[in-house]
Order: sequence, then structure tokens, then C-alpha cells
Amino acid sequence: MKRALLLFLDGVGLGDNDPATNPFAAARTPTLDALAGGQRWLRGVARHDNGRAVFIPTDPRLGVPGRPQSATGQAAILTGRNVPAALGEHYGPRPNAAIRALLDRDNLFKGVLASGGSAALITAFPPRFFDALARGKRLPSSIQHAALTAGLRLATEQDIYAGTAMSPDWTGAGWRSDLGYTDTPLYAPEEAGALLARLAGERTLTFFEHWVSDMIGHRGTLAQGVALLELFDAVMAGLLAAWDDEAGVIVITSDHGNMEDLSTRKHTANDVPTVIIGAARGRVAEGLHDLSGIAPGILRVLAGGE
Repeated sequence: MKRALLLFLDGVGLGDNDPATNPFAAARTPTLDALAGGQRWLRGVARHDNGRAVFIPTDPRLGVPGRPQSATGQAAILTGRNVPAALGEHYGPRPNAAIRALLDRDNLFKGVLASGGSAALITAFPPRFFDALARGKRLPSSIQHAALTAGLRLATEQDIYAGTAMSPDWTGAGWRSDLGYTDTPLYAPEEAGALLARLAGERTLTFFEHWVSDMIGHRGTLAQGVALLELFDAVMAGLLAAWDDEAGVIVITSDHGNMEDLSTRKHTANDVPTVIIGAARGRVAEGLHDLSGIAPGILRVLAGGE
């Protein structure tokens, strides 16, 4: 069975070539640019296959008026369904009962497990996250709910220490600077990329949930956005160096635009980038033009090999 690593970047769209408002236009990202055929991830970049990766501008609007939102966008990625159309609206940030019911019925994690594969959400959460869930002060995201309803557990601080899960910022710096830990692992960006490759080699589907990009889009600065993208670029360099293209695919995607336009603190209606890396990329990319095409494409590869 092939393997898949899904890198989910919350709130990342394809915006204008304006370095004053769009971190993608200002950051130095040679690795990311190469994945789009040497072009920056901006509005107007066409679908492109560079021989290792295919870059696909992807529709998060799904024919529904309004600004795309996290809960419905993530659910569309995970279920392969037009969730905004099923609800009649874009909804978020956390899934309501109707979205949870769709995720309970079927999702990418469940599909992999049903076919005899293994799956994990490898982003780790601190104790205060689980306390908030237990007290009803917080709802899981659509991604977290999908993992839980598939019977998977969410990774904890123990997994961070064991090196079996990762911080949402890849390197682990946030666990020290924001959460007060002094001895959790800290990785260089390239080491974090290599760790992603290693963890993905341990199971059929490995899902990494990153939300810092969306936080920057809502209340961060251009400098923070540039720093995040340059960090991600270095992480991807490490991941690509360690990845076996014949063994599986890497999929990078997002639920809606946000960080690419810091002139507003709201989500955008822009296309989002989807990148598929590996020898079987064509199977995933087949017919993919909006968020509902991602889960079916991944399942095609995982169930059918090349």
C-alpha cells in the first residue's frame, strides 16, 4: 500500500503580487517556488507539473456565495463532499452539528482504516487543550473531529517528547516560547522536514494540521507571515530530501484564503494552493479542481497503488 502525508495549512490562498500585503510576494521561498514551476504562489499561477510535483490552484468556494470558512472547508477536504452546498452556507470556525454528522458518516481517516490501512493526526496538543475539550469550553476542529470519530487519539505532550508527534510550527519552538516548556524537542527546519518523512513512513496516512498561518492572517504582521513562509520553505527542503517518491505522495492544501492578503483580517474568496508530490501524483490530481477532490484522490492512490 502506498503512503500519504497530508500537510494542511490553515488560511492560505493565492493572492496578489503585492509585497506590502502578501507574504507570498515578499518571502524568499525557493523550495516552494520550485513546486510551482519556479513561480511564486500567487493569483494567476497556472496548474503546473514540474516532473516531481503538480501545483493546482484549487477552488474553496464550491459554488456557494460568501467567504469560505474553516469548518466547511476542512470537512470538504476530508469527506470529498461539497459540504458548503450541503449546508447552504460556508460555516466556521468549528463544525456545527450538521458538519459533525457528515464527518461522522465518512471521512478520509475512516476510509483509510476501512481499507486496512493505518492513520494518525500527528500535530500534538498541550494539556490545556484537552482540559478545554473536557470542560466543554472548546470544540474540536473539523480535522480533529474527523480523527476522533474514526477512533484515533489526539497526540499529547508525551508524543512530543517521544518524537512521535510534532508542534504545529514544525520545529517545536512554540512549545517553549508560548507554552512554557523548557525541555521539549527543538528541531532545525530541515530536521523537522526529515521527521515528517520518517513519521509518514510509519503508517498509511499521516495528517499534519498547521493553523499558525490562519492566526497570522487574522491578527499577525507581514514580517510574521514572511518568517513563517521562509521557515516552511526550509522544512519542505528537508522533507523533499528525505521523501521517497515511489513510496507515496505528499499533499499540501488549505481550506480558505487569509494570510495572503493582510490588508484585511477576514478570510478571502481566493483559490488555495494544492501541491501533490510523488510518482503517483497524477492519480491524486485526476479531476481535482476544488476541495472536494482531495480525499478521493488520496484514497485512489492508497487503495490502488500506481
